[in-house]
Amino acid sequence: MNATAKTSNMFDVLKWMLIVILFGGGLAVNYYYSHIPLPIRMIAWIVLFAVLLAIAAWTAKGKIAAEFLAEARNELRRVVWPTKQETIQTTTIVVVMVVTAGLVLWGLDSVLMLFVSWLTR
Repeated sequence: MNATAKTSNMFDVLKWMLIVILFGGGLAVNYYYSHIPLPIRMIAWIVLFAVLLAIAAWTAKGKIAAEFLAEARNELRRVVWPTKQETIQTTTIVVVMVVTAGLVLWGLDSVLMLFVSWLTR
C-alpha cells in the first residue's frame, strides 16, 4: 500500500468513526430530550441523517455507493415499462389463477376431511 492509499484509508476510518459518534450522539440527545415534541425530534433526525449521508458520501465506499445509485437510476430509465392494458391483463390472469388454485385446494381439503372423518368413525 502506498502512502496516499494509507492516508486515504485512515481518513475513511476517521470519517466512519465520526459517523458512528454522531449517530450515537443523536441517540443520546434523543433520549435526553424525550420531552421535546416528536415532530421536532424527527426533523432533527432527518437533518442528522442528511449530514451522516454527506459524510459517508466522501468515503471510498460512499463514492462506490453513489456510483451504483447513479447507474441504477440510468438503468431504470432504460427499462421498457408495460402498458396499462398489459398490466391489467397480467393482473387479471394472476387473480384468476390464485382464485382457481384456492378453489382446487379448498375442494381437495374438503374431500380429504370427508375421507378422514369417514376413517375415524
